[in-house]
Amino acid sequence: MSAPAFLVLGAGAWGTALACVLADRGRQVALWGRDTVALRELGARHENARYLPGIRLPEGIRIVERLADTPPDCITAVLATPCQTTRDMARALRASAPQVQGLVCAAKGLELASGRLVHEVVRDEFGASVDVALLSGPNFAREVAEGRPAAVTIAASSAAFGATLLAGFHTSRFRPYLTDDLTGVAIGGSVKNALAIAAGIADGLGLGANSRAALITRGLAEIARLGVALGARTETFMGLSGLGDLVLSCTDDQSRNRRFGLALGRGTPVAAAQAGIGLVEGAATAPAVAALAARLQIDMPIVEQVALVLAGRTAPAAAVAALMAREPGTEDRAWQGC
Repeated sequence: MSAPAFLVLGAGAWGTALACVLADRGRQVALWGRDTVALRELGARHENARYLPGIRLPEGIRIVERLADTPPDCITAVLATPCQTTRDMARALRASAPQVQGLVCAAKGLELASGRLVHEVVRDEFGASVDVALLSGPNFAREVAEGRPAAVTIAASSAAFGATLLAGFHTSRFRPYLTDDLTGVAIGGSVKNALAIAAGIADGLGLGANSRAALITRGLAEIARLGVALGARTETFMGLSGLGDLVLSCTDDQSRNRRFGLALGRGTPVAAAQAGIGLVEGAATAPAVAALAARLQIDMPIVEQVALVLAGRTAPAAAVAALMAREPGTEDRAWQGC
């Protein structure tokens, strides 16, 4: 019996990189993207010249210009499209490729309109019985596509679906770890984007390495407080999709969220900074997370200040001053909602 094929939605850097991983494992992969012209060029050149120039794509990747043309053996779909398009993508997929039985969400964030996590959005559209998983961790797409060693967390709704995904994604250069804590993985991947903006702001202001380390540590506490309040397990935030992803995004300039924060810290207006970088998931996630934390009465001062900066209600330097002026407390309460 042949191994199941995969459909990857999103021909950007991350979608293409994940398609490469699956193809390197010997899986048949169908790749779909919104830009038909760019998609045809990718198929003809076996190279994603826009997002991953210079990387030759495996022969096992097939181009699909219309979702309705998805091969019938593609029963698992990977959503590598922006977080805020997840609902539209799920609806389109359900209508056009009814053979899909399981979905892997590779986007990180909360839906701005509803405050729901990506796997919750998928289940809204497909129903509670669908197999769903999250793929998250400290990875930049180009390094994955180049075949540099990387690890990732896969949170799956069932053990059987998790086993299928481990078999599909595990290669000599890409190592997945399995969990059933979807909420924890979703929160870690979402909130770290907002915190990466904060780290960029701090470095843009020239605050130094001490400030960056403190921000990462206190940011991790904010992630855990929110996650535990939503039913996640604390240990999830010590792993790849929590601490690992947070450290990577806060310290390396390949992170668009960090670069966005750097620009803000150096005085660039929000709109201009975002226009210069492109998609910045944390720009939508920060206000959504801040609103969710407020509803749950969870203390998340760093995320709150990022949201205020993005809304133009405070300046980056003033946000730092507000954080430093907070009443000091004991560190052992940091994970308990205080």
